[in-house]
Amino acid sequence: MVSISLISVIFPALISSHYGSISTGIEPFTIGNNAVLLIASNTVLFSLGYVYYKKKSGTFSTLIDKVRNFEISKKVSIIASLIILIVYISFTVSELSIDESEQFPDYLVLKIGLETFPETSSGDMIVDEQNSRFVRMILLGFSQEYLQNIKIIPFVTSIVLVLVTGLVAVSISGKRIAGIIAIIVLLQGYTFLEYDTIAVYENLWVLFFLLSVYAIHKRWYLSGFWYILSVFTKAFATPFLALNVFYALRSEHTRSFKTKILLSYLLSALIVIGLFYAGNSIYDDIVQFDFNRFANSLSDFSSQMRFDYFLLATILPVTFGLFFIARNGLKQADSLLFFITGLLLAGPLVAFATEFYVILPYRFVPLLVFFSISVGLVIFKTSKSSLKSQ
Repeated sequence: MVSISLISVIFPALISSHYGSISTGIEPFTIGNNAVLLIASNTVLFSLGYVYYKKKSGTFSTLIDKVRNFEISKKVSIIASLIILIVYISFTVSELSIDESEQFPDYLVLKIGLETFPETSSGDMIVDEQNSRFVRMILLGFSQEYLQNIKIIPFVTSIVLVLVTGLVAVSISGKRIAGIIAIIVLLQGYTFLEYDTIAVYENLWVLFFLLSVYAIHKRWYLSGFWYILSVFTKAFATPFLALNVFYALRSEHTRSFKTKILLSYLLSALIVIGLFYAGNSIYDDIVQFDFNRFANSLSDFSSQMRFDYFLLATILPVTFGLFFIARNGLKQADSLLFFITGLLLAGPLVAFATEFYVILPYRFVPLLVFFSISVGLVIFKTSKSSLKSQ
């Protein structure tokens, strides 16, 4: 799936011209703006990877091993995280004064939704869909009414999302430095920074989904709860339950643990279905399958993520790195590969099922999160004992 997405970076019109509904006047082999970056970076990184793994240069391999074995203490990791967050907050807090109604036309829909919430049978399908996501509307309404700024909750959500991204990286790798790298990679992402304070396209659903994954490591019985919150913040997260299930099955936990968490996911799925039907959901009315939309959406990656240069340049080498780590026995590397594939495929599948939703860049924030975690995992050798040794 990564390779298919990257084809659209090199040849943006290739897939759509053959399988989608794009105009025949478009040249399928027109080179994309980021094609040179992608080809050059992958050539360099794969060459360095070959030299390292084949031990072609003893000095180079020794240097890379020293970097990969590097670790920091708990105290240093906390201080580093605080410094990074303080810098991020200081550069971003001024965005809280920006009027979203002048930035995004969709803000009018959110405004009407907040005024009519919890009504979901107004006849306006777009507003009713907004109000059906009651967790989101409650939190944004609280931010507007009690904090006097609708952007505060989205901003705080993004801050917590950064922290939890680091914690998940540490939980998987056993290396604190991997968590710091994951935080840095996420914070350099253009798409994350573009939407980190935006109420219309908030990151609440991403945070709740990531917490459902983190809970598998810490408090498994809360995983389903966080998943339910993510769904009723954004219905786009509904199929993400498959990612949770795969992650739990590939964990190092016992069979009895996996049975319990799978039962909790079954209960969560039943609750989601029940709430959808009880809430006069519009989703039955917007399903209309169209393969052309699916094919066209496969090409959206190149345009929607065109400013996330680091991700475009490194996502293919990172997935190869995860593959080798998985072969060495870290099951959660398999999970991250599955997550990256699933998150790349989620948008096209939604487009295949309905034309109600437009695939916008903010829907790739979960991909950025798990890509950031993967970078930390690939750079530093995993060590489940490292946390105990410091």
